Amino acid sequence: MTRLLFAAALVLAATSVQATTYRAGSLEVAQAWSRPAVAGTNGVGYLTLFNTGKSADALVKVESSLAARVEMHSSSMTGGVMSMKPEPRVAIAAGGNTVFGPGSYHLMLIGLTKTTKAGDQIPATLTFASGAKLKVAFSVGMIAPATERARH
Repeated sequence: MTRLLFAAALVLAATSVQATTYRAGSLEVAQAWSRPAVAGTNGVGYLTLFNTGKSADALVKVESSLAARVEMHSSSMTGGVMSMKPEPRVAIAAGGNTVFGPGSYHLMLIGLTKTTKAGDQIPATLTFASGAKLKVAFSVGMIAPATERARH
């Protein structure tokens, strides 16, 4: 039984990711993570955007040195069929947050230039309509990270 618990703890440690919060003015990014993916294929990016300011903003562009391009997408379920479509911008309400997660908004990391595995970091730069830019790193793992951001 002890060996089984130890083995389970090792698997969980190998597949979980660490959470880091990134800030630029009134904008914050928490829980930036990605799943492992093979070079030449597409990866995915998830995160939560917080806007603590008094004016709405929007994510308008994402770039990563590990992907040929990054697109923002939304997912929806219609008639039992999941579909996704590109989004040119994703709004973040003043005093609000927007979640990028499975089955919702997400980032498509198109044409990965290297294989990513649990424990890796995928660098990216997020550009907002306000002109703010925020450098983040997506932690690669099998599950979303626990967040250190508890006030929202």
